[in-house]
Amino acid sequence: MKRREVAKPLYETSYGKAFLGDSLPLMADMPVASVNLVFTSPPYALHFKKEYGNAAQRDYVKWFLPFARHVHRLLRDDGSFVVDIGGAWTPGQPTRSLYHFELLIALCREVGFYLAQEFYWYNPAKLPSPAEWVTVRKVRVKDAVNCLWWLSKTPAPKADNQRVLKEYSPDMKRLVKRGYRATVRPSGHIITAKFTDRGGSIPPNLLTYGNNDSNGHYLEQCKKHGLKPHPARFPVQLPTFFLRFLTDPNDLVFDPFAGSNTTGEACEREGRRWIAVEVEERYLEASRFRFTGDLRALSDLYEENGTAGVVVQPSLFG
Repeated sequence: MKRREVAKPLYETSYGKAFLGDSLPLMADMPVASVNLVFTSPPYALHFKKEYGNAAQRDYVKWFLPFARHVHRLLRDDGSFVVDIGGAWTPGQPTRSLYHFELLIALCREVGFYLAQEFYWYNPAKLPSPAEWVTVRKVRVKDAVNCLWWLSKTPAPKADNQRVLKEYSPDMKRLVKRGYRATVRPSGHIITAKFTDRGGSIPPNLLTYGNNDSNGHYLEQCKKHGLKPHPARFPVQLPTFFLRFLTDPNDLVFDPFAGSNTTGEACEREGRRWIAVEVEERYLEASRFRFTGDLRALSDLYEENGTAGVVVQPSLFG
């Protein structure tokens, strides 16, 4: 039998490789249990057809599952699969589609993933939509939250919330300063005397990041060279949070729907190896610009010896 040629990357960086094409055949060539984290944002099943291609709501689960089965095969036993998936409206009526919930259930029951935790990405800058129900008839509010399903191959994926601590609130800072006595709150929650200052608070599963980087290096370079940027990008803070939470330096991260390769940029900044695949050549060509600017880490998260230090989110992304 004639063996298919292994794909060549469109470009390479210090930590990663970007491939042009369908991710399914490339995943078939990748070794079993070779990936620590798959972070991706596939085209959503939106009502309106997008230029980057998106499956219809009724076909979405059937379309996505072949990718998911490869992801399950590629992950290490302590690996994670994080999917950023936006919601959609039912065509012709002010009700929500269930497609992203149906996908979650299929990923767990048909492919064998575990739901480690659900996350929500709140984008304050999101525009009111759909206009028909939000700004014309005024019977719905704007949809400003995306779901991120954190899935795992086993019930115990690698994770460390001490790497993604948030800055203490003003009340918490006062509490840390004056000390805390063990007590039982009215809710019945027991606060023990074990409380100590850990340098920050454990973050919630609601992540708030704006997506209005209109002056960023990628967009500036696209404009300078007359290339159209990818129309559906997420902020680099989003993959960065999960890289720090779920992986170690030099771990391998894979994105099968790379788009403008924001995941690759986050990996490059954080010292993770990465593989990205994108089917549209114009978007992958433009994504080279992400690796020509200042690619220092977004913070001093890791000390020079590579060990994890305390993270305070606002200072990371300022």
